[in-house]
Amino acid sequence: MKRLLVLFALEFLLLGHSHAQQFPHIQPAMPGDFAIMAWDNAPSDSALLEGIKDAGMNIAGFCKAEDVDRIQAAGLTCFLQDPQLSNYNWDAPPAEESVRKDVGALAHSFGDNPAVLGVFLTDEPRIHQMPAIGRVVQLLREAMPGKLPYVNLFPYREGEVGWYTNYEDYVNSLIKAVHEPFLSFDNYSLSYEGMGDEFFTNLEIVRKTGLESKTPFWSCIQAVAHFGYLVPSDATLHLQVYSTLAYGGRGIQYFTYFTPQRGNYRMGAIDQFGHRTPTWDALRRINGEINALAPTLAKLRSTGVYHYPDVPKHGRPLSESGLVRWISMVKDEDGYVPPSVEARFLIGEFENENRGTYMMIVNKDLTYSFRFDIEFKRKVHRILRINPYTGQEEPFTGEQNWLAPGGGILLRIE
Repeated sequence: MKRLLVLFALEFLLLGHSHAQQFPHIQPAMPGDFAIMAWDNAPSDSALLEGIKDAGMNIAGFCKAEDVDRIQAAGLTCFLQDPQLSNYNWDAPPAEESVRKDVGALAHSFGDNPAVLGVFLTDEPRIHQMPAIGRVVQLLREAMPGKLPYVNLFPYREGEVGWYTNYEDYVNSLIKAVHEPFLSFDNYSLSYEGMGDEFFTNLEIVRKTGLESKTPFWSCIQAVAHFGYLVPSDATLHLQVYSTLAYGGRGIQYFTYFTPQRGNYRMGAIDQFGHRTPTWDALRRINGEINALAPTLAKLRSTGVYHYPDVPKHGRPLSESGLVRWISMVKDEDGYVPPSVEARFLIGEFENENRGTYMMIVNKDLTYSFRFDIEFKRKVHRILRINPYTGQEEPFTGEQNWLAPGGGILLRIE
């Protein structure tokens, strides 16, 4: 009897081992393929840097010179925040000789350091400051070729707000005067009413100007509750990230990773006592999806973005799509969704010169999951889903047409 019990226990252990869950191991994206950044000052503490890396990011933020070695040891990169260069008065910048001296000192110390992705210059400049920034960037490029100048733009807001008179002109001023290698902007539009249209309008304008100038863009999104903005959740983070991806974005920045010790700021990834919050876990989950999809996304070219049924300002209706005839919510017969609720979708379309047509479908609702049905304007032989947990292609069948609140799905169309 004792022997039978031992054999049974051994069989149980072997059976359990053979059916153990196998989790995917995803190679983190390189910043040049897809940037994932903790916006704000990078920490000096090695354990905190490891936490940023563990959360799936590849840029630690804005670093001090003395912390570069720690950032490199953590497997991260950063934008160097220099006491001189990063604190220029852009209304009255120093003379060229002084700028050359500052840039030369940086180039001598960090010009070849792989952990230094670039140099922080300014956040939310005014349009009249762009020529001065551009002159400094030119000297920076001469001394530190390959290093990126970091300039982050104001968000789009309806009406004249004193930062610019026309947002498209404002974005173009960065491209023309600075020749910025990537467009970075922030927009926080999540309130108790849900996602405001200004978030999508911002993406529309930056996408348009980016395509015209062949400049990729990075979106800085809301990852901490403050003012009247929502507490971060899986739904809010997914909606912001997948909307950015649907518009062809190549970078996500999280404002902010560390919760500021002021006002009503709360529920950043790391709280005011240095503890991880549920937001940290949510960031790790969505970053896992970004890293899984990044190898595919890096090879796609955005060809169109459409909304259904409601269309934000500057947006385009689904009727203008050359690929999709219609998309609809599958009727919920199980009572998961109230009959009065209508699904709202965002569709981004892409081309890969070797692999053909791709599309991303995003559920714009922050509360309800939906199943969707879709009809195309041309004959489709096969639909493949890019698995957001493995990055591998798989058949689009079964339960794959469910979208979580704020969630998205990337499909290849044959």
